[in-house]
Amino acid sequence: MNEPVPLGPDSLTWRVFGDWRGLLIALWAGSMQNMHPELGAGVEEHSRFFAERWQRLFRSLYPIGGVVYDGPRAAATAREVRGYHDTIKGVDKHGRRYHALNPDTFYWAHATFFVSTILIGDRFMGGLSEAQKRQLFDEHVRWYRMYGMSMRPVPGSWDEFQEYWDHMCRDVLEVNQATLDVLDIAGIAKPNGLPWLPDAVWRVLGPLTARNFVWLTTGLYDPVIREKLGLRWTASDEFRHRAVGRLIALAFRFVPFERRYHPRARAGWRRALGKAPADAPLVHTPARNLPPLDERDSPTHYAPYESQEAG
Repeated sequence: MNEPVPLGPDSLTWRVFGDWRGLLIALWAGSMQNMHPELGAGVEEHSRFFAERWQRLFRSLYPIGGVVYDGPRAAATAREVRGYHDTIKGVDKHGRRYHALNPDTFYWAHATFFVSTILIGDRFMGGLSEAQKRQLFDEHVRWYRMYGMSMRPVPGSWDEFQEYWDHMCRDVLEVNQATLDVLDIAGIAKPNGLPWLPDAVWRVLGPLTARNFVWLTTGLYDPVIREKLGLRWTASDEFRHRAVGRLIALAFRFVPFERRYHPRARAGWRRALGKAPADAPLVHTPARNLPPLDERDSPTHYAPYESQEAG
């Protein structure tokens, strides 16, 4: 079997996926993943995500992004990510068996990452043409091959993927506790990357930020998902959502190219552009994002022992 070919700087996925604007769809991605019955059960029974939301989010960006941006080392990163899922299995409260490495379940998580690239590009980067969406679909297939998983669940074309996505949203996804917990961010703690922000200020800003973030997320859902979640969305909301997206796209025109990207993605760009050695050490999460000390040996965690501050 031929080794999978990693994506490179000529891909549209490189342009989109590691952009900091991806954080704007984090709540959407987490909730859509958890609405899958097996994935949601795994989160409910095995994850401590809700005890360390910010840390888990920011450290997971490193290996997940590495599958796209690590070049010749991307396949090894993909095997690492797949390995975190080996022991996540069990029987849910409805008596249904689940395993995170069930090909259909694992592909669903990847499908949300792919659709994330569509949403980021379409909503917050000025829009995507139909040809660009088809290109992103083809690239997501190459991206998924890196994991060494069965390709059986992967649709054969962009048109087939749209049918798959509609079927999943209508007939498979469900509202479960893991989904509701992801969307419940009213009392979320201050991000650990903002130690300089006074707690009193966060107590004011936190609820406002949460409310606006849930609104932004609501606008990204397919209508059938909003209906399942009981979320209201009007034509006025849609107009304002599109306007906010255009403003974000405009603002990012003034951000220097490298600074638009997450550190793992930025490091990939620097290697590709000859600004860093091709064999430069991979960038890992800062220590502030590591799991609690007593959990760092868990096979489900990405926890590099020698983390480095990334610019």
